[in-house]
Order: sequence, then C-alpha cells, then structure tokens
Amino acid sequence: MKIDSFCHLLPPAYAKRFFAIDDSAAIVNLQTRTREVPALTDMDLRFQQMDEFGDYRQIINVASPPMEDLGPAARNAEMARLANEGMAELVEDHPDRFAGFCAAVSLDDVDRAIEEAEYAFTHLNAVGVQIYCHVKRGPMDDKRYDPFWEKLAGSGKMIQVHPNRNSTWADYPTEERSKFEIWWALGWEYDLSAFMARMVFSGVIERWPDLKFLVHHGGAMIPHFPGRIGAGWDQLGSRTPESQKGDVEGYPLTKRPFDYFKNFYVDTACFGAGDALRTSVRFFGHDRVLFASDSPFDPEKGPGFIRATIQNVEELDLSSAQRQAIYHDNAVRLFGLTAP
Repeated sequence: MKIDSFCHLLPPAYAKRFFAIDDSAAIVNLQTRTREVPALTDMDLRFQQMDEFGDYRQIINVASPPMEDLGPAARNAEMARLANEGMAELVEDHPDRFAGFCAAVSLDDVDRAIEEAEYAFTHLNAVGVQIYCHVKRGPMDDKRYDPFWEKLAGSGKMIQVHPNRNSTWADYPTEERSKFEIWWALGWEYDLSAFMARMVFSGVIERWPDLKFLVHHGGAMIPHFPGRIGAGWDQLGSRTPESQKGDVEGYPLTKRPFDYFKNFYVDTACFGAGDALRTSVRFFGHDRVLFASDSPFDPEKGPGFIRATIQNVEELDLSSAQRQAIYHDNAVRLFGLTAP
C-alpha cells in the first residue's frame, strides 16, 4: 500500500462557503484558480483518478488559502471547524480512500487554534494539523505561538507545513508585485526554508524536540545547500558588524544548526524532479521521508504528480524495506495510523 501523505481537497460544506466569499479580491482570485481543479471537490472524479494506483490511500487537508486569510477571526474559526468536520466525514465514509486528515486551524487567534486542534484530535480523529509558513506575513517564531507549539509537542501529532506567499510579495523592493508567478515557483520554496531556519534559530525545536514537522516539497531548499547550512551557519555572527548583532542573536542552541535541520520530516512532493528527491532522501534519510504527491495540483489536475512521484521513488537506489518505509511505514508510524 502507498499512503500519500500530503493531498489537498475542499469538503462539500466548506467549499460552498468558500466559493461564496465575495469581500476579498485575493480570495476571489484563489476561487478562480481553485475552480480549475475539479478533483478538489468532485470525489467521484478523484476516486477514478486514484484507481490507477491500486492499493493507494491519501492523507487529506484543505487546499489554500490559509484559514487566517479568509476574513475576520470569527469567520476563520468557523471555516476551520466546517473544514475539519467535513474532512472527518470523508475519512469515515471512505476509509479505503482516505487514511486520515490533518486539521485546519486559524492561528490569528492562538487560543482558538489550540481549541480547534484539540477538538479535531479528540472528537474527529485528526492525525495532525496543517499550518502555513507565516500568519498574515508574520513569522511563526513569534512568542505568541509558543502555547501552540507546546500543545502540538505534547500531542504527538504531525504538523504539515505548507508555503503561502502570494503575488503581493514583490520580487524586488522597488516593485509592488511579483511577476511571472515567481512568488509561487521560487517564493514558496524560500517560504518553507525560511520557516525551517526560524524554527531552528529561535529555539522552537530546542525547547520542544518532540515537535514533528512534515515540510512540503522535499524540505525545499535546505537539502540542496548543505554547505551553507553546515559550514556557513557554523560561522553565524563572525562577520556581522556590532551594530547588527541583534540580527543574529537567537536562542542558545546546544548543537550545530546543521544538526537541527536533520530533525525535520519531509515529503516526496518534488513535482517529478527525481534528482531533487534523491538529494532530499540523502540529506534527511529514508526514515524521515514520506511519500506524497501534492495531488491534485499537476497539469493533469489529479494523477500526474502521483504517477511521476511513484516513478521517482522507484528509481531511487533503495532497498525494498527502505522503499516500503517511504511509501507506507513512515506514515503509519508518524501519523499513528492503524496499519492495514
């Protein structure tokens, strides 16, 4: 069996409310982009696509945008509950299709987010949560999120990490908007990498070593720049002017920065880039890599990235046991699934 550990959809009741939002130009733009991917809402089509891959199930979450971007805090909390109850129903109704779901939370209100995560874990059997790399452009190592990290560390649940900048993040300070969707193709990988670095240097991972982050897209830039992450960051602050020392003062770490990056879990969603996946597996190790496709956001709008990712995994120089770990065993162990 293959367990696809990072797949997106829109549960029916949530989708109805989402597509009715008309007070935000950014949301209207995302509605347009989302409508072009029918497998997000059409489960019959989705199941037809999944049939190609035999003994195959998905761990699902809600597609972008982040809950925090849907409007006022009260609306966002309501939408998170609607999403979670809808995903729980899909998992219960289709256990042969969906192995579990990662809950939506809106971190513009941390207390509510903690309550929603607890409700999803205890009443809806969520196997984790999905968060984004920043909340309304603010960093996730802000002290106000500490109670959330403490809660998730104690829960033992997985934390899926998804990027979320948009076209208003300009490519250069002299411009107002990103061009050529650079914000997505390259900016999202920077988002993920910067998130990981801030979790390391702010001491979030040092203080809560039991946190289990599953970083999308194979760990983004991190496995591809081990020299800069290793020997480069070993010199952190050594060439920094005194007037800028505050920029490099973080939480007192007990290990090399490089070692903390090895503590993340990553998925195989590299869009069919076999060399990139090979590098991610080499950096993190097969026991920290989970099979995932990012379905249905491929040119075929569903099966394309699943097929390409399976081919990539098959081409890796792994033993059958290591390949089985990536396809199935790591997800069962880390999400706490009941192995079929």
